[in-house]
Amino acid sequence: MYSFKNDYAEGAHASILYKIVESNLVQQAGYGEDDYTKEAKQLIKNKIGNQDASIFLVSGGTQANLLVISSILRTHQAVIAPQTGHIFANETGAIEATGHKVIAVPPTNGKITAQDIERTYGEYGLRPHVVEPKMVYISNSTELGTIYTKAELEAISVMCKQLGLYLFIDGARLGHALMAEDNTLTLEDIASLSDVFYIGGTKNGALFGEAIVFSNTELATYFDYNLKQRGALLAKGRLLGIQFLELFKDDLYFDLAKYANTMAARLTAAFKAKGYSFLVDSTTNQIFPILPISLIEKLNKEYDFFTWKVIDDKHAAIRLITSWATHERIVTEFIEMIE
Repeated sequence: MYSFKNDYAEGAHASILYKIVESNLVQQAGYGEDDYTKEAKQLIKNKIGNQDASIFLVSGGTQANLLVISSILRTHQAVIAPQTGHIFANETGAIEATGHKVIAVPPTNGKITAQDIERTYGEYGLRPHVVEPKMVYISNSTELGTIYTKAELEAISVMCKQLGLYLFIDGARLGHALMAEDNTLTLEDIASLSDVFYIGGTKNGALFGEAIVFSNTELATYFDYNLKQRGALLAKGRLLGIQFLELFKDDLYFDLAKYANTMAARLTAAFKAKGYSFLVDSTTNQIFPILPISLIEKLNKEYDFFTWKVIDDKHAAIRLITSWATHERIVTEFIEMIE
């Protein structure tokens, strides 16, 4: 049975594995002070057009979210996020466990707007009886596969500055957002419009790993302490460095994301050709077609995926995710089944 449940079911791109084997007996300094990590960080600085950025490599997305938010916010401060946001919906209360409230905002297709932020901020003015909103958290691409336009992100960035809020972008699937056919943002835009963001490797060809990038370097002053204190500073940091070095030295990161999007686009076109609608319009590697439950049951015999939302007694939306490793043959066979 082939799985369309996620984009990390496979191991890693071969170039990463080859480099790990090739460098296996080369001695290096520990804790991210190795040559591979230094070179990877420099490549990322070049890509974002900011040589002053502070970059930290960690093992996973939940870890990145917890580390960033707990490091930046004071004990009475909270983070504004979409209700669909990973920190609110899928991280076992990790942020709240650090003592910070997540203020959930109803999104539109997974996204919140500058107006949503302004309105929510205005609801927390009874100092000192309520928490102080101090950060906005968004994902690009979102948990529904949608993406922010440059105009939308610019408006959010301006609003955050006006209200004195930090902007944190979850980039677990940032590559897929940037390589979407209708995307209007660049990696440089992401860096310049946010205070901190991360580049997800786990869901785009790496064994594991996320690269946290502080554009606002003042926020990173004590981040290394938090990294160590919470057990996130790997002694063999070279394993993270090698992966991001391979992903960014020849733009492999972007090529893999584009391929995953292309496979999803083929599925989207096939569903549309059959007259099926979608829960949301997505141009990234997550799609949510609405299908007859009878067809879903047949597909489930051959493929693994999530039934995302029941629409009525005869229809439901499913979630399909393609990856850097999804074979064209698998996509072709899936299309043949729905046809």
